[in-house]
Amino acid sequence: MIQQRLQRIKYVIGDFVSSSLAWLCYNCVRYAMGAVHGSYSSLGEFLGAKIVLLGQVFFPLMMMLTYVLSGYYNEVMRKSRVQELFTTFWSAVVNALAIFFLALINDVILPRRFNYEMILILWSMLFFMVYAVRAVITNITSRNVKSRRWSSATLIVGADSKAVAFVNRVNAMKQSLGYRVIGFVPIPGEQVKASGLPCYAIDDLKRVCASQKVEELIVVPTSCSGEGLLHTINRLFELRLPIRVTPDRENVLLSLVRVGNLHGELLVDISGCNLSDCEKNIKRLIDIVTSAVALVLLLPVYLAVAVAIKLDSRGAVLYRQERVGRHNVPFRIIKFRSMVSNAEQTGTPQLTRDDDPRVTRVGRFMRKYRIDELPQFWNVLVGDMSIVGPRPERQFYARQIQQRVPSYALLHQVRPGITSLGMVKFGYAQNVDEMVERLNYDLVYLENMSLLNDLKIMIYTVKIVFTGRGM
Repeated sequence: MIQQRLQRIKYVIGDFVSSSLAWLCYNCVRYAMGAVHGSYSSLGEFLGAKIVLLGQVFFPLMMMLTYVLSGYYNEVMRKSRVQELFTTFWSAVVNALAIFFLALINDVILPRRFNYEMILILWSMLFFMVYAVRAVITNITSRNVKSRRWSSATLIVGADSKAVAFVNRVNAMKQSLGYRVIGFVPIPGEQVKASGLPCYAIDDLKRVCASQKVEELIVVPTSCSGEGLLHTINRLFELRLPIRVTPDRENVLLSLVRVGNLHGELLVDISGCNLSDCEKNIKRLIDIVTSAVALVLLLPVYLAVAVAIKLDSRGAVLYRQERVGRHNVPFRIIKFRSMVSNAEQTGTPQLTRDDDPRVTRVGRFMRKYRIDELPQFWNVLVGDMSIVGPRPERQFYARQIQQRVPSYALLHQVRPGITSLGMVKFGYAQNVDEMVERLNYDLVYLENMSLLNDLKIMIYTVKIVFTGRGM
């Protein structure tokens, strides 16, 4: 983990320095081509001007935002050279166009075709300077990984002959993949064949990962793993570590995840969703901006609803309940209280049903228009939830669902959402059978995640809210 943080810092510093140098060089070209407004007697006077100095700080920082959103810093130890090339290319395109429309569009260069040449020059400087620094850092990193100077402490989930053969293949490679196997974790139902390295029980994994500083998990399933595999995967999500799986044609996991790096042993990453790194970052940015704006704009609505709840029934305005979130980690969801206080006096969780006497008058109206969900924008802002994602369940029901549909564990790859495909297509569930039926929509969403589909779901949700089809 420390090595990854240091590596990320190297990329950030390299990008900032190279972007600053590219912008400085471009300003020199602007001056030489006569594209600069004002009466500057020399290049030094131009570069020392206040507006130019401000731009020398602002524009490299703006470029860094583009690099962050591109997802370039998400994976720093095993970068794809091809992906690095394309990411740098498109980042330079975005930055060049943004800078042109923000600062350069008023440069007077005749004929107008010189403007296109200036954009091309800016793009070339941004691309080649940034890519050169990135390529050097990536090349050094790759050599250190392949020579086994750098490696990640890795646990193999699976301990039968197939897992042992996998470890032997990895250790025998001339060029290392960066995995330093320190032990095995048997999957329930399989025959343990591992020897030479310790075997750890699944219940001890948190302690082992902390003490051994484990950085990655590789799952090697067999045809005998069965449902025990998915139950084990569910436990692994809690560790918040990268989880990779070796391909298996009978493995249902592979139908819902994408193949990552094709170099060396083919491994499938199941700890992340089907969005690219860029899409993940943009999705999170949309969540932060939208939830922050919503919390401000909806403040009058919050106040009005709070007054209505207090006038309608005794009890708190807000209702907090523990739900299972991303990586199978519990969090406290926030809702407007739509039921009477102590609605679950027996202590056993109960789902809301049609004409439920526990629902208040104001609560029934809120649930019809989904108003009770509005406080969850706070959960989105702090990172517990997303605007669009599978609806989170209580642990009591999550266990029952997973017993019937083990692939439910895969939903823990992503943040749960305020709205979801299951909510717009199915709605509220009144029993576990309906929860399982709604789960089918969430699995479809997981397999087809995209920013466009998120937008469609949000539009459907708005339609449901304004037509009152919430219940």
